[in-house]
Amino acid sequence: MFKYLIALLFYSFTFHAMSSSLEKPYHHITDDKGNTISFRNPEGSPQRDSSFNWSFKVFNEEKKKLNTDVPPGHVIDKKEVLENLKKYKNKDYVAWIGHATFLIKLGNTTIITDPVFEKNMGPLIFGPKRYVDPAINLKEIPEVNLFLLTHNHYDHLSTRTIQRFPYKKAKVLAPLKLGKYFTRNGFSDVNEMDWYDEIKVNDLKITFLPAVHWSKRSLWDTNKTLWGNFLIEYKNKKIFFACDTGYGNIYKELGKKYGPIDLTFINIGAYNFYPMSPRKDKSIYHTNPEEALNIGQDLKSKKVLGMHWGTVVLSLEPIFDPPKRFKNASNQYGYHTDDVIIFKIGEVRDLETLIIN
Repeated sequence: MFKYLIALLFYSFTFHAMSSSLEKPYHHITDDKGNTISFRNPEGSPQRDSSFNWSFKVFNEEKKKLNTDVPPGHVIDKKEVLENLKKYKNKDYVAWIGHATFLIKLGNTTIITDPVFEKNMGPLIFGPKRYVDPAINLKEIPEVNLFLLTHNHYDHLSTRTIQRFPYKKAKVLAPLKLGKYFTRNGFSDVNEMDWYDEIKVNDLKITFLPAVHWSKRSLWDTNKTLWGNFLIEYKNKKIFFACDTGYGNIYKELGKKYGPIDLTFINIGAYNFYPMSPRKDKSIYHTNPEEALNIGQDLKSKKVLGMHWGTVVLSLEPIFDPPKRFKNASNQYGYHTDDVIIFKIGEVRDLETLIIN
């Protein structure tokens, strides 16, 4: 009897240990068999206000009030963009193609982020239309060997761009459950990443990190795929590329663990959904310019670069307010105005100058 009791205790302990080791992290929501069925934001993240009442009718009525005239100087002439890409081809550089699409060259690695080259950001011919075209065409981009995808929203993941992408030998880093968009379109080096996963690419170390956001492409797939930020480490420098994100305490934690950061790319547009939302200029999923600076501060980021504005109407703030507010609030968050960076669409800058000066 004693032997049976000892055996029972042993198997009970072993089973408990195995079960504990198989437990998924907080952001994985699992079924009763332990399989991940959806994802959620980091523990303690803000929750959507139950009084938020989305309406296409109200949104489109309010959208008509916005002025989408593009001011002089917002977009650089394509000929100049192509000349600058050629000029900097042997240097490390950053080029803004528009919205969340950047070319970032670091040593022998040329990165593209969330590329969308279509006129509208939605399925087929639907979705919001750009009022500013990409700085260059997809077929004009230099050779890319690393493709970073932050999440599945249509303004970040374009199946048409993926289908037509000219460099399908590029290594792809994508959040969990999004690899299929690449493997079925001819990409072979596709790597799905969970939060805190790390991977080496040439002389880069890349870590996929939490963000405060969500995912959806249809009525049936809310939060079925993961979202997140990328931390790129290169030559003792750290570059943080934000997914669309709202503000959350997770950034204080990331700042303590990974900071200081040399340069943070962060969304500064798509934050106002009033009167559908009870609060003007506030979204839990997209930082306003001041919250973006707050994240920069939490990350101990030396410089912050605003993106996700000036390309397409996704919300109801005046379309050229984000960069003004971003710059104007710099001192409030401990930044010199020159360290709060706004690009023109098509602008190409030498990375060393961008980070050091």
